[in-house]
Amino acid sequence: MTDWIREKLNLLPAKPGVYLMKDADGRVLYVGKAKVLRNRVRSYFTGSHDRKTQTLVSRIADFEYIVTDTVVEALLLECNLIKQYSPPYNIMLRDDKAYPYIKITREAHPRLEIARRIQDDGAKYFGPYPNATSAAETKKLLERLYPLRKCKRLKKKVCLYYHIGQCLAPCEFEVPPEQYERITKEIADFLQGGHRQVRQALWEKMEQEAEALRFERAKELRDLIAHIERVMEEQKITLQDRIDRDVFGFAAKRGWLCVQVFHVRQGKLIERSVDVFRHHGEAAEDFMSYVEQFYFTQHDVPQEILLPQGVADEALAAWLPARCQKPQRGQKRQLVDLACENARIALEERLQLMDRRMDQTFGAILELGEVLGIPAPSRIEAFDNSHLHGADPVAAMVVFIDGRPARQEYRKYKIRSGQGADDYASMREVIRRRYTRVLREKLPLPDLIVIDGGKGQLRAALDVLENELDLDIPVCGLAKDDRHKTSQLFFRDEEWPVGLDQNSQAFHLLERIQEEVHRFAVEFHRRTRAKTGLASVLDEVPGVGPARRKKLLQHFGSLAAMEQADLDAFRAIGIGSQLALAIQAHLRARAGRPSS
Repeated sequence: MTDWIREKLNLLPAKPGVYLMKDADGRVLYVGKAKVLRNRVRSYFTGSHDRKTQTLVSRIADFEYIVTDTVVEALLLECNLIKQYSPPYNIMLRDDKAYPYIKITREAHPRLEIARRIQDDGAKYFGPYPNATSAAETKKLLERLYPLRKCKRLKKKVCLYYHIGQCLAPCEFEVPPEQYERITKEIADFLQGGHRQVRQALWEKMEQEAEALRFERAKELRDLIAHIERVMEEQKITLQDRIDRDVFGFAAKRGWLCVQVFHVRQGKLIERSVDVFRHHGEAAEDFMSYVEQFYFTQHDVPQEILLPQGVADEALAAWLPARCQKPQRGQKRQLVDLACENARIALEERLQLMDRRMDQTFGAILELGEVLGIPAPSRIEAFDNSHLHGADPVAAMVVFIDGRPARQEYRKYKIRSGQGADDYASMREVIRRRYTRVLREKLPLPDLIVIDGGKGQLRAALDVLENELDLDIPVCGLAKDDRHKTSQLFFRDEEWPVGLDQNSQAFHLLERIQEEVHRFAVEFHRRTRAKTGLASVLDEVPGVGPARRKKLLQHFGSLAAMEQADLDAFRAIGIGSQLALAIQAHLRARAGRPSS
C-alpha cells in the first residue's frame, strides 16, 4: 500500500456511496457500492483475501469515491458507472439483453409484431419471452389461428392469406371494431392458458371432419393441434396464485459464476435464461450485482423476485417496485433450489468443455515445444509491424499464456526511428524497447517469441536479443504464402524451415497467434492513421495548438462532425466563436465547399 492510498483511506467518510478503483494509467478497474464507505474500501487493503481479490488489489494505484444519501442511490449510481466505464473486474451484462414481447398494434386494423421494448403507444404486449425463437414460433401459431392482417400496409386487393382463412381482408371488406376486440381477447386468453380450450375445440372439429370423410382437412387440423402442443407445451412447474415472478439461482466454481433465471408468468414457468461468466469478488456479492444490473437494464419488473438464502437484497428491495423474498420452505423454496441446481449443472458443463479445450491447447503447447526442441512454451509473445507505404509506422505485441490470449498484457508501439518502410529496422526497435523494459522492471520473460515475418525479421530480432541485450530466448518467425496464409516456420538462425504438419494442433496454435497479432497491429495502425490525418489538417489552422487539437479530436472525432457542429459545441470545450468559425471555414475551403 502506498502512502498516498494510506492517507486517502484515513479521510474516507462513514457514509453510503460508490467507490472507483483505478490502475496506474487512471483506468477504472472496479466500481462498487457501500453502506459505509470507510469500512468497505479499507477492507480491500487489510486482512487476507483470495487470489482474485489479491490480483485486483495489486493493480490498484488510486481510488475515488462519491457519497450518496442512501444505499439505493448508491446502487443506481453503481449501475450507471459500470455501464459507463465497463470495468474489467465487474460483472458485465450485455447491452442488448432485452427480451422480446408479442405485440398487438393499436391501429384501425391491428396486426401481430415482435417487439423488444414496451412503449407507451397503446398497443397490447404479451411476454416477455427470454427465448426469441419461442416468441417467433408463438406469433406464427397465433397468425394461423386468428385472422389478423399480416401486411404492414394494406394492399389493393385480397391476398393468399384471405383465401386460406388467415386474414379478414380489411383491404376490401369492412371489419367491425367489435370483431377485433373479440380476437384480441381470445389471443390474451390463449397466451394465459386458454390454449387448452382452443386445442379441445380443434380436436372436436378434426373428428367431425374425419367422420365426414374429409381427411385432408382433418390432417390439417391434426397438424395444427400438434403445433399448439409443441409451442405451448405445458410446463412442469405451475403455481396456482398466477403471480408474475422471476426466480434466481446461482453457482460458483473456479472463478466462474453461473446465474439461472426462471421467468414465471401467470403462475407458469414460461422460460429460463442462463449466463456464465468470470467473476472476481465474492460469489454472493457478484451475483447480487448481476441481479441489480439485470433490472437496471429492463423495463419489465415482475410482482415478485425470489432469491437464494444468504444474499444481501436490502438495496434491491428498497429500489424495485417488487417483493423480494428469500423463501425458506414450500414450493417457492423448491423453485429457488431448482434454479440453483440448474445453475450448478450448467456451470459444470461449461467447465468440462473448457477443460477439454484446455487439454487440446496444452497438447498444442507440448507439441510445439517438441518440434522446436524447447520446454513447452507457457508464455508466448508475438510481434508484428504495420504501415502504409512507410507512413504512420506502428508495431504491436500480443501475449498468449497457456495457449490463450492475455489481452490485458497486449502492447502497442509507435515507431520512433522514422524508418517505417524498413520492416527490419522497425522490428529491431520494438524488440529493443520491449525487452529493455522487461529487464529494467524485472517483468516475466517469455518462453518463446513469435515474429510475424520470414528470415529477415527473425534475424533482426535475434540480433537485438543476443548482441545488444544478451538474452537467450527462443525466437521463431512465421512466413506467409502469396495468399497471405501461414506457410513456413523458421526457428532461430536455422537456414531451412522447421517441418511442422499444417494439420497439427501446434500449427493451428501458431496460426491463431499470427492472426491475432496481425489484427491487433492493423487496428492500431488504422486508428493512428485516422488521428494523424485529422491532426495534420487542424495544424494548418492558426490558433490551434497541440492542446486545442487534442480537445477537438477527442470531442468531435471526425472533420465532418467538426464542420457541421454548432458554436455551442465548440464553446463546451473552451473554444471561442471566432476560432470555431475559422476552423469550419478552413475545413470547407479544404474540401472545396463554399463558406456559409
